[in-house]
Amino acid sequence: MKPIESVLAVNLLIVLLSAAQYVSALEVMITPQIGEFSVGHAGKDLSIKRNQDTDALLEFDFARTSRPCPPFCAQPMQVAEGVETLGEVELIAFMRTALDDNIGLLIDARTPDWHERGTIPGSINVPFTHLNPQQGADEITLEESLALFGVTKTGDKWDFTAAKILVLWCNGPWCGQSPTAIRGLLDIGYPADRLRYYRGGMQLWQVFGLPVVSPDGKLMDQ
Repeated sequence: MKPIESVLAVNLLIVLLSAAQYVSALEVMITPQIGEFSVGHAGKDLSIKRNQDTDALLEFDFARTSRPCPPFCAQPMQVAEGVETLGEVELIAFMRTALDDNIGLLIDARTPDWHERGTIPGSINVPFTHLNPQQGADEITLEESLALFGVTKTGDKWDFTAAKILVLWCNGPWCGQSPTAIRGLLDIGYPADRLRYYRGGMQLWQVFGLPVVSPDGKLMDQ
């Protein structure tokens, strides 16, 4: 082995050992194999790892267990035929692959006031009211929203050839905002196999002690 190759090999080994020691130092891992990863948000690279305080409890809005139903009713596991429902492990896999590769988008389908109070890192806010004509989305609003997803319009027909894979989420298993958005997208022809539903939403994200950020990427107290 040449001297420079030897130095590079040693440096790589040091980096790998340091990373392994750091991961093993995390008491609260995301999965047995994943301690931490990064995601882009508002032009920043944010570190995603769980809260390491093993005494931490939910506070504020998402500690609440009972809301009037309707409208805050339990949502089905399958929101629509052909649309995959994701848990936290699958969502994180999406964030590390399709989102990172820019072939997918993570959509905070809540109204802007909720989005301002904190969002899942990597998300963009496209409210459900902008994606479902039955909720008031007019043609211009719908076209602008779909353009973000890679959808174009020729005449009066939508072209989904370059449509991105979308994961839509809202406040939790009791929230109907993202299911309403998904149904609206399906009604206009968005391919079901390019839609995903993160049913757990903000509540389950916080249950796992995962970070919440402001729209401009600042870490927020939970």
